[in-house]
Amino acid sequence: MTLTQLEYILAVDQLKHFGKAAESCFVTQPTLSMQIQKLEDELQVTIFDRSKSPIQTTVEGKAIIDQSQIIIKEKKRLFSILDESKEELTGEFKLAVIPTLTPFLVPLFIQHFVKKYPKVNLMLEEAKTEDIIEMLKKDEVDAALLATPLEEKHIEERVLYYEPFYLFVHAKHPLANKVKVKEEELDINDIWLLNKGNCFREQVLNICAQKRGNSTNEHINFESGNFETLKNMVLKGFGYTILPHMAVQDLSKAQKKLVRPFKAPIPTREISLVFSKDCLKRKIVDALEEEILGDIPDELRDIQKKNLQVIEFSVGH
Repeated sequence: MTLTQLEYILAVDQLKHFGKAAESCFVTQPTLSMQIQKLEDELQVTIFDRSKSPIQTTVEGKAIIDQSQIIIKEKKRLFSILDESKEELTGEFKLAVIPTLTPFLVPLFIQHFVKKYPKVNLMLEEAKTEDIIEMLKKDEVDAALLATPLEEKHIEERVLYYEPFYLFVHAKHPLANKVKVKEEELDINDIWLLNKGNCFREQVLNICAQKRGNSTNEHINFESGNFETLKNMVLKGFGYTILPHMAVQDLSKAQKKLVRPFKAPIPTREISLVFSKDCLKRKIVDALEEEILGDIPDELRDIQKKNLQVIEFSVGH
C-alpha cells in the first residue's frame, strides 16, 4: 500500500470516473487503474463498483476512503509543520472565495500579498458557501473568504469587515422616489435575484418582507449568477436588485443615481476569513488577514456593527 494509491482512490471517489481521476492526478488511466487494482488485491476488497455509471464506491470501499482521507490529511499536516517552522512564509496555500466577493475583494489584496510573500504559492478557487465548507472539512482548501456567521463547530471565523447593502432601482420604479428605503417596502415580485446556491441570494430573500403584489416582473422568472447581469436587468427592464457596497462603488456616476440606501438598521453582510480550527498554516492565515485589512476601503474598515443588521442565511438552503 502506498500514499499514491490512496490519493488515486480518493480522486476516483470524488470524480466518479477513472479517466477524470487519472487526469487530475497527472497520470495515464491504465497506470491509475493498475495501482487501484493492486490496492484492492492487497486489501482483498472491491473499492469501486465499475459496473455502475457513474462509478460507485462500495460499502467496504467507503470505509477505506474515509480512512484514506485521514491518512492523506496527516501527510499534508507533516509538510505544513515544516513550512510553519520556517521564519519566512513558504508553501502552498489554497484559498476559496465565494463568487459575490471575488471580483471586488480579491483584486484589492492579491498583488500586494504575492509581492510581499513571494515564496507562498497562493492558489485561488471560486465556489459556493456550502461547497467551501465541505472543502474545509476535507482539507481541500486551507482557508476561505465567506459571508458569516456559519455556526460550524469545526470552523474558526475572523471577521474582516461589515458590508452594507443598497437598493439599485429602475428610474421609473416607485421606490426610485424614496430617499431611503425600508425593508418592508420591498416587494419580492419586483426583485432580480442571484441564482440558487448563492448565500447572497438567501440574504436578499431574508431582507424582503416576502410581500407580494401587482408587479411588472410577476410573469418573469429570471435569476443570474452575477451582479452585472442583475444590474443590466434593472437598467433595461424594470424593478430593482440589491447590491453590496463594493459593487456599488464600481457603478458609473449615472448609475449611482439609481442607488438608494436603506433606513437603519441597515441590512449588511459580515465578511470573514475562515479556516479549520486545527489549521496548521496559521502564519499564512495571519499574514493574509493583515494584508486584506490593510487593503480594504477605509469606509468599510471604519464601519462598526452598531446600527447594522447582519443578514444571516442557511447553508445548503
